[in-house]
Amino acid sequence: QGHLVESGGGLVQAGDSLRLSCVASGGTFSWYPGGWFRQAPGKEREFVGSVSTSGTSTWYADSVKGRFTISRDNAKNIMYLLMNNLKPTDTAVYYCAANPQTSMTGSRWGDWGQGTQVTVSS
Repeated sequence: QGHLVESGGGLVQAGDSLRLSCVASGGTFSWYPGGWFRQAPGKEREFVGSVSTSGTSTWYADSVKGRFTISRDNAKNIMYLLMNNLKPTDTAVYYCAANPQTSMTGSRWGDWGQGTQVTVSS
């Protein structure tokens, strides 16, 4: 698949918005569904959301549904995670992934980025 790199993380206040980007290089990102995951300190990595290859279908964890939106631009090999109304409980390292191995909400994906930190203060 290639190399995935996330960007856009940072320190924000509760209620703010952030948009994360995941750029794919060296592969054919447009051929694969994409996903976002996060891992908070001391917790397991969890599913945040995913998007179909075409971008027309999305799936979200209940904890972010209605606040987060995933989109992709296959021409630019980029996937986005728009996060609105952020909460302190959203604080985590966020990872993008491509090529799901089991399902669109499963934890096994073929390619992963290195992660970007998102910290939400109260």
